[in-house]
Amino acid sequence: QLFPYARRHLRTSLYEHAGEPDTNADFALLLGENRAESANEVPRFAGFGDIDGACDYLLWLMDRDRKSTALKSIQGRIWKSGFESGELKGTVFPDVPAALARWSQKGRVAIYSSGSVEAQLLLFCHSTAGDLTGFITSYFDTRTGPKTSPDSYRAIAAAMRVVPGELLFISDLVRELDSARQAGCHTRLSIREGNQPISENITHLPLHSFAELL
Repeated sequence: QLFPYARRHLRTSLYEHAGEPDTNADFALLLGENRAESANEVPRFAGFGDIDGACDYLLWLMDRDRKSTALKSIQGRIWKSGFESGELKGTVFPDVPAALARWSQKGRVAIYSSGSVEAQLLLFCHSTAGDLTGFITSYFDTRTGPKTSPDSYRAIAAAMRVVPGELLFISDLVRELDSARQAGCHTRLSIREGNQPISENITHLPLHSFAELL
């Protein structure tokens, strides 16, 4: 529900918050990303005042699931409005709350997502199971680095003051798990209803429910 909501409210939100410091900071990042694009079909925009052009480029990024820091920041503010109004809830699988509670008693739980830290906090604070943020100690996003880079997982380990071999990384994407393993982390492949089918040779242990991890 999050991405369709952001698409519906994108243009209105940018017009409402045009000229604000956060919007200007995102537009500066976005403009740099846009100018670095080499493909001919990329929508171009002129700068801070060209909101319609920026919207076209943001939608183009969404269509391609690009991990743009500026896009994630803008989406995060739109989602914040939706969560605070009650229009949005962070949907979690039924086994998640008990698992987070169980894991947090024995270790530390961290989230690493292509969604911004701000968006992560909103989702877990306003989840369908209530506020789950008390079970989570750390949040990481693309500002740490790409999820397909081993260096990102080394940076997360350093931030949590552990060695990579003390981390277990769970994801539904093999390419992310490959990078985490290359950094020295343990890995599990999360298999959930609605996930994209996996065509690669699976070399990571599958995980169908968090109840399987004690």
